[in-house]
Amino acid sequence: MKESIQAFDYAGHIAKQLQDGQVLLSTRAEKFNSMVIGWGHLGVIWNLPTFTVYVRQSRYTLSQLDRTGEFTISLPVEGRLDKEIFRVCGSKSGLDVDKEKAARLTLAEPEIIRTPGILEAPLTLECRVLYRQDQALPQIPESLRERFYGDAVDFHTAYIGQIVSSYILRA
Repeated sequence: MKESIQAFDYAGHIAKQLQDGQVLLSTRAEKFNSMVIGWGHLGVIWNLPTFTVYVRQSRYTLSQLDRTGEFTISLPVEGRLDKEIFRVCGSKSGLDVDKEKAARLTLAEPEIIRTPGILEAPLTLECRVLYRQDQALPQIPESLRERFYGDAVDFHTAYIGQIVSSYILRA
């Protein structure tokens, strides 16, 4: 069962969960994949409700996003992600691991897009990509480049997704 919500009613909760690294970004092209994120934001652009995610260019998730043009955001309504979900989705590549099986996720059929929600992280935002942009390295302050990237050669791509459905999954 899905309880429809207004995503902006949960803005403070979503921001807190992002700060705590308790948010999952999921995709599904040839297979389901989910990763833990700590960067993102809920907002409005072009008069549309949106969620923006940032994905490193070396991540399997990036190729999934580019192929499907959609994603779901899933987070706990209360508490934190299960430690095993956090461990698997936060440190394993979906290229090598079946995250649904390894993290023991219960996938829920989406309402509008193809990417499912996750019962264990029931607050769900279904998003369609409106825009993508690679980071412009010279535009990032040097102190932040050093802190977050060091000698890395891959940076992030921003994906602005229109929120097309938002709900809380109920067992």
